[in-house]
Amino acid sequence: MAPRRCHTRTTIAALLLGAALTACGNDSSTEPRSTPPATRTAAPSNPAERPDLDAAEEIAGNLDVPWGLAFLPDGAALVAERDSGRILRIGTGGAPQQVYQVPGVTARGEGGLLGLAVAPDYAESRYVYAYFTADTDNRIVRFRLDGPPEVLVAGIAKAGNHNGGRIAFGPDGMLYAGTGDAGQSGRSQDPASLSGKILRVTPEGRPAPGNPYPGSPVYSLGHRNVQGLAWDRDGRLFAAEFGQDRFDEINLIEPGHNYGWPEVEGSGGADRGFTDPLLTWTTAEASPSGIAIAGDTLYVAALRGRRLWTVPLADGRTGAPRAELRDRYGRLRTVAVAPDGALWLTTSNTDGRGEPVSGDDRALRFPAR
Repeated sequence: MAPRRCHTRTTIAALLLGAALTACGNDSSTEPRSTPPATRTAAPSNPAERPDLDAAEEIAGNLDVPWGLAFLPDGAALVAERDSGRILRIGTGGAPQQVYQVPGVTARGEGGLLGLAVAPDYAESRYVYAYFTADTDNRIVRFRLDGPPEVLVAGIAKAGNHNGGRIAFGPDGMLYAGTGDAGQSGRSQDPASLSGKILRVTPEGRPAPGNPYPGSPVYSLGHRNVQGLAWDRDGRLFAAEFGQDRFDEINLIEPGHNYGWPEVEGSGGADRGFTDPLLTWTTAEASPSGIAIAGDTLYVAALRGRRLWTVPLADGRTGAPRAELRDRYGRLRTVAVAPDGALWLTTSNTDGRGEPVSGDDRALRFPAR
């Protein structure tokens, strides 16, 4: 995200609790942080239950700007390090193990090795997917852990910020990618540009059948910087988006809809044909990156807000959000639900905008029980 001006605003979302924060720069607090102790013993987790946010387990520490996270069929996680270009295998026992080095990663500013996804048919195909910043662009590749990468989508504009980067397979078996406007907001309204969009492609990287623009990977447009994608149990797609100076957003994504950037930030664009967000926060409260859905709860990892937001979901609508883990672990980048129902979080305190303490960055697990 680009540096933000000082501001004090309250959110226009009527459901939001509490007053807005006053902040300047990229961190909402300068108070010293002491990370609470976390057990290193993995507790059993029941997918039918809710993640216990009072039962933190440190799965790994001393990570180098962890960004993407995706689970293998055996329950272990692959974690992407933004700046090093490494992919680590992290389980609930033993030390992280490097399993791949993505070639051609250019890590500058917010760019580098970003999102990861594991093919739905990984047991047969063995494919892993990655979104990363190369020398001239952002791109999506796939590879097996013992082979070279194959470029699937290239030409996504890169910049020092607003690179997007989250990728995930949807329930339809298609690969979705959130991109940023790369600092050129006009690209978001241009259907011919891949920037400021949510893309939908086949596992081979071709525009997916049924996309709103025939022959194009563009699924939705008018985005500033999408870094969170998640589906509810009914297959509805939700996305988290960074605002500029005023409002961060959670959007319900519909094919072909225009979410307004740069013409509108937050709500207020419906009378001009734009789709309003379901929920907004001030940028000091959130700066949301990864999101995940477990049961009827949306989990939102907040960078500048240094907390985890939990949001009730019902029939595609959002209830009153609740702030959890506030200032306990610093900046939170990625949240994901493991096959056993446990909630995993990665911190982002070594990314140049945080205040790392001993052991940062970390991967944390919260068993469901």
